[in-house]
Amino acid sequence: MRKIFATAPLLSVAIFLGGCTLAPDYKRPDLAVPAALPAMGGAAADAGAQERLVADIGWQEFFTDERLRGVIELALANNRDLRIAAANVEQARAIYRVERSALLPSISADGTMTEQRPGGTAAQLYGSGTIENWSASVGAAWEIDLFGRIQSLSEAALEQFFATEQNRNAARISLIAETANTWLTLSADRQRLATAERTMQAFRQTYDLIKARFDNGSASGIDVRQAQTSYESARSDVANLRTLVQQDLNALTLLVGATVPETLLPAQGNEAPSTLAALPVGVSSEVLLQRPDVRAAEHELISANANIGAARAAFFPSISLTGMFGTMSSSFSGLFDAGTRTWSYTPTISLPIFSGGRNVANLRATEAARDAAVANYERTVQTAFREVADALARRATIDEQLDAQQSLEKAASELLQMSEARYRLGADSFLATLDAQRTHFAAQQSLIATRLARDVNLVDLYRTLGGGLK
Repeated sequence: MRKIFATAPLLSVAIFLGGCTLAPDYKRPDLAVPAALPAMGGAAADAGAQERLVADIGWQEFFTDERLRGVIELALANNRDLRIAAANVEQARAIYRVERSALLPSISADGTMTEQRPGGTAAQLYGSGTIENWSASVGAAWEIDLFGRIQSLSEAALEQFFATEQNRNAARISLIAETANTWLTLSADRQRLATAERTMQAFRQTYDLIKARFDNGSASGIDVRQAQTSYESARSDVANLRTLVQQDLNALTLLVGATVPETLLPAQGNEAPSTLAALPVGVSSEVLLQRPDVRAAEHELISANANIGAARAAFFPSISLTGMFGTMSSSFSGLFDAGTRTWSYTPTISLPIFSGGRNVANLRATEAARDAAVANYERTVQTAFREVADALARRATIDEQLDAQQSLEKAASELLQMSEARYRLGADSFLATLDAQRTHFAAQQSLIATRLARDVNLVDLYRTLGGGLK
């Protein structure tokens, strides 16, 4: 016992120094992007909300359509990719706990029974009977983390857990955005299908009318074939759009992970906005740090930095303590009798002298991994900047494009009315009427596509600025 008390000062110093690590001091790399985000030009901003971050706008607030919110709720509850991401978080949490447990002593209770029969010379000395040996003990083992090797590994595992958690958050945001965009695409394709079906019916009526006039001798065969061509083209468009609508529904079902109720699907001809009309966009690129993928990249960088500390600690001595207290007897009945107690205490110091360059190579590998993590962090920030910049560039012009498409559709509608009137009066050929019908149909389809682009752009801007966690 005197030996144990004699090592108490050493233990005190070891415990005090155990919290130190040899990892380099961490400093967040400078943002490898311009300090300010691109201006939105003439795009409207959310008045009175410039100080608010997009990340603070909950997705239930951003998406204003109740059916769309219901679909997103289903996706968050059933999507399998999100479940995988959640399982990865739990796995990383468990790995961290495994690494963290090495900082504490391990204690175990052991019981053994050995039975042997001597032979040869041993039988002459001990007899030829069976010899039993019973023992019961409680043992403890502890590696003193004098140079922070275990602490560095524990910190690396903790940062990996944080990174995995942020990756799950990024997967959640991506799922919300992808579900919303798929729902909006389904809505637009349903509108396009409804428009195409109305146009097909109009072409069919025109075809029947021209055919009847041809039978009466008041229309030419060319007019009949032109009308038939337009009708068949419209019929083909309807068939194609029906396929697209079903494919959109299949994609939405996959994202949700369950059958979407009909009550949550977008209505045909719905032109009401499904999201907030504008988002607050700051000018500083610091807002990119709110994105989960950027945070995950930084946690991975901190983890790589901590691994350098563990690699450096391998060059220094390691100290471990093992001890055992128990009892030993030649019979089970006498295992706990007086005079059977036994104990041992073993401090061990291991100093690496030659390892064939393994420790040096391991240190260089961790330093290279840290450099790669720095580059990955910078690339993640640059990708985030590009995504936001692209969304802002689209946002700056989409309203003007939408206004132009609305004017185009209105003009095409009026042109169609005038062409039909002039054809009935005999002032224009039927070809002019067909051209007006095709122009009007194309303008309607383009208007729906532009509205979809506006809605998808807002969703993309919301996602790229880190919105969707709340």
